[in-house]
Order: sequence, then structure tokens, then C-alpha cells
Amino acid sequence: MRSPFRPLKVPDPGILDDHRPLVRQIERRGLLRGGLTLGALTLLTGCDVTDTTAVGRALRAVSDFNDGVQAALFDPRKLAPEYPASEVLKPPRFNAYYDVEDVKPVDGEAWRLELAGLISDKRPWTRRQITELPEREIIIRHVCVEGWDYIGQWSGVPLRAFLERVGADLTAKYVAFKTADDYPSSIDMASALHPQTLLATRYAGQDLPDPYGYPLRLRTAVKLGFKNPKWITAIEVTNTYPGGYWESRGFNWFAGI
Repeated sequence: MRSPFRPLKVPDPGILDDHRPLVRQIERRGLLRGGLTLGALTLLTGCDVTDTTAVGRALRAVSDFNDGVQAALFDPRKLAPEYPASEVLKPPRFNAYYDVEDVKPVDGEAWRLELAGLISDKRPWTRRQITELPEREIIIRHVCVEGWDYIGQWSGVPLRAFLERVGADLTAKYVAFKTADDYPSSIDMASALHPQTLLATRYAGQDLPDPYGYPLRLRTAVKLGFKNPKWITAIEVTNTYPGGYWESRGFNWFAGI
């Protein structure tokens, strides 16, 4: 599916020709200083801006640089703000790359969580086994890349505790997720080990409803909303970059808040 944030037709770079005097005037005033203009892109990469392949590579390099900066600035000990239960939105807001009418409910009794990669005990987990683990509750703000947010109340096993339980290599780079709705995602290990990162099984004290990820979803306070996959079916610990659904469509991978 095409990202809703991209135009159906890529604009012709020549569209800027009529505005180049204004752009130069703005640049002279320093208003674009520090931004990545087309001119700066050409100077930094030596690429022809009419060559979309070269531009794509350059922008990917900039995105990778941004990811590295965010990772370097991330403090795994810093907690995100938490809120009173009176502010919790019930039910939570639905968001996915499709409409809520297209949600396909998961059979919780037949569901299994598969494990792969740098994990010593790869035996699959049932829903009941996961709900029997000690859980934590967090009331945090969900921040969507589209610009909206809400306060949510999530309960589940801390991802760190689960990874320790199954003997995952906590020095690995990535934790990747597969889901029942074909929405692959992944996060860095430091964020996976953050105390406000859960494998959530409940919302506002009740089992997760079907539209919000039943029986298991990721819920972390340190990432934008699209980094919280729902209906998780598999977890892999790996040193190979796994990407994700939106990342393959141009979104930044780290996506920290």
C-alpha cells in the first residue's frame, strides 16, 4: 500500500524554476540555513536532482544519519510522563494502514507467539502463558506521526522481562516483530529494554479488544505510534537490520519521542 503522505505523482523538479529567485533570496537571508534544500543535496552528494535514484540514495543516507543521532541521544533511563486514569481515552483511537472494518479478529486460543533469532529458548508461547507472567501498567501518551495523540492505559509483561525469560541476547541490535495483519516492525534493543516498553495484553483493565491488537501488541512510551505493532505473532532478536512496513515506504526507522 502506498504511503498516504506521498503524492500519487512525483512532482517535476522543474516546477521550482519560476521560484528560484525567491529561493535564492530566502537562502541569502539565512532562513533555510541548516535545512536540506535541493541545492544543498546536490552539493553534499554530487547527485543530479532529476535522477530520482540518486536523490533517493541521498535522502536514505540523511535518514540513516538522523536515526544514528536519535539513537545516540536516547537515554534508556529516562522515563516518559505518565498520567492519571481520569485522562484515559476509552476506547483508544484506532489506527492502521486500513479501515477498522477490515480488521480480521485473531483466535486467541489457537494463537501462538513464535520466537526466532538470537534467543536460546524458542518454544512458542500461548496467550495464557503470557498472561500468567507478572505484568506492569503504564498510562502514557500515544503520539501519532499524523499529528494527533491520546492518553492510553496499557498493561502487560515488560518486554525486557520477557526477553530475559526466553534467553534473548540483550546485546543484539534489534528486536523485530511479525503480525497477523502483515505489518512488520522493529525497534532498537535499548528501546526494547526500556521500563516503559510492554508486550501489552490489556487496555484500561480489560483484555485488548480485537481492533486494538488482541491478543498481544507492543506498547512503548519512547516511540511514535507507528512503531507499536498490533496482533503480534512472532518476535525475532537479530543483528541484521529488519526495517518495517512504513520504513520501507520512506519513514525514519528510529522514530523516537
